Amino acid sequence: MQSSQVKITTEYIKLEALLKFEGLVETGGEAKERIQAGEVSVNGTVCTMRGKKIRPGDSVTLDGLRLDVV
Repeated sequence: MQSSQVKITTEYIKLEALLKFEGLVETGGEAKERIQAGEVSVNGTVCTMRGKKIRPGDSVTLDGLRLDVV
C-alpha cells in the first residue's frame, strides 16, 4: 500500500475536502458517493460521514493509498 503525508495548518480538515485536496477524487460529489459507498477508511475503520473531522495523527485510506495527516 502506498502512503503519503499530508500537512495541514488548521485544527482539522473535513474528509471530503481532504480527498479533493489530495486529488483522489475530482469533485465533491464524487467524494460524497465514494464515502457513502463505504470505500474510505479512517484509522482502519470504514467511515461514511463525509464531514468527519480529520486531525493530525489520523490516517485515511482510499484505493490502496494511505494518507497520513500531520
